[in-house]
Amino acid sequence: MTLKDTLDATGLLCPLPVLKLRKRLKSLDVGDLIAMQADDPAAVIDVPHFCAEAGHELVEAKEADGVQTYIIRKS
Repeated sequence: MTLKDTLDATGLLCPLPVLKLRKRLKSLDVGDLIAMQADDPAAVIDVPHFCAEAGHELVEAKEADGVQTYIIRKS
């Protein structure tokens, strides 16, 4: 799994992590992977919902030390 981009959204509150992710995804090609880190408690709901609504694939979601890491494949 080769990441094309990373996004550090730690310290940002809803809806900023998803808005920044959407903007960053626009510059990627279909099939590219991006990793996003966030510490907003709402991100555990917002990111999967955004991916489902926009048609992107949530490849992985994990949490360590209060920071969630999401791997998203652009569709």
